[in-house]
Amino acid sequence: MTTETNTALDQAIRQLAKDARAASRGMARASTEQKNNALLTLARLIREQAPALRAANELDLAAARNAGLEAAMLDRLTLSDKGIESMADGVEQIATLPDPVGSITDMNTRPSGIQVGKMRVPLGVIGIIYEARPNVTADAAALCIKSGNATILRGGSEALNSNRAIAALVQQSLAESGLPAQGVQCIDTTDRAAVGILITLRDDIDVIVPRGGKGLIERLIKESRVPMIKHLDGNCHVYVDDDADPEMALRIVENAKTQRYGTCNTTESLLIARSIAGSLLPRIGAMLKDKGVVVRGCAETQALLPYAEPATEEDWVTEYLAPLIAVKVVSGLDEAISHINTYSSQHTEAIVTDHYGNAMRFLREVDSSSVMVNASTRFADGFEYGLGAEIGISTDKIHARGPVGLEGLTSQKWIVLGHGETRR
Repeated sequence: MTTETNTALDQAIRQLAKDARAASRGMARASTEQKNNALLTLARLIREQAPALRAANELDLAAARNAGLEAAMLDRLTLSDKGIESMADGVEQIATLPDPVGSITDMNTRPSGIQVGKMRVPLGVIGIIYEARPNVTADAAALCIKSGNATILRGGSEALNSNRAIAALVQQSLAESGLPAQGVQCIDTTDRAAVGILITLRDDIDVIVPRGGKGLIERLIKESRVPMIKHLDGNCHVYVDDDADPEMALRIVENAKTQRYGTCNTTESLLIARSIAGSLLPRIGAMLKDKGVVVRGCAETQALLPYAEPATEEDWVTEYLAPLIAVKVVSGLDEAISHINTYSSQHTEAIVTDHYGNAMRFLREVDSSSVMVNASTRFADGFEYGLGAEIGISTDKIHARGPVGLEGLTSQKWIVLGHGETRR
């Protein structure tokens, strides 16, 4: 890249951010009715422009095939008729969600006479960096619109034409609803340097939300100067306690590991208490083997499951996203909690137990963004939690943690209501 080209790109991204900052003020003061109108208009436009969206998507698919992208990537990239309708449905669903902006909570009257409380407000300008799936353009834009934020979208280069087409409909829906069209902008270049510029603009970007593979998120963690809402990987655990119901444990492990292999809330590690491992682990192992799942286990696991491969230290920290699972026999609850807090990615962990005290200790002491009792880790999802939709999962401890929905795209500020009081 020449110096002139680099300078032009830098100026373009900085101007995009400044335009977003200006638009964020209009987005923040928008009424619920205006935001819902924009979302319903967007859903209508998506349906009306379905042929144009498919045509744009076909350009991306043709380029992807020529580039030799694998079938799984092509599947994620494809906008089918069903996918376009689902995208429109998703936008409409966000319009039905309660608007968090402006809600006032925790009001109390102080001895001085002032009333003190908190008001929920938008974050401001959100940069969203994602890969492959063009439907994320509509989903992310809709969530930001409803939460009163301006956003800058940077999708994967393989979906450039699809993302352009969807973003144009978003801007049209904003304009038709009396909101600033630049409240949602799409970075219109495949140059990777654009991301490098965007994630340094602390004055105009409030938060970065990465949605993509581990490589993308690792890069952003190293380079970003803007706070992020993110998770790196999902090394999720199920611990089967001494007091677990065997049938329940079998069902939960089967679902948590084998319902889908490629999701961040899929269980990658199984811990089982020594007192029940002899009777239960062979049954769990047989189920996993029948499902085609490779077991990598500790020495005790290998003794109980002769077909298990030896687990290495690396297996305890690995997010497989594949039919593989790491299994360890532990002495009990204390060792299970210690193992999880040592090796977990702090995404989602579950205990299977009928012991109330052990369940409560697990909930209190396991340091992850979602902690479950007698349920599959696959429930760690914004829709399943009743958020309606999510922008992603956060394993950070500041601001938002776990599935991040509309409320996670806002923050709170203190408000004070007085009657002329002065401080003595």
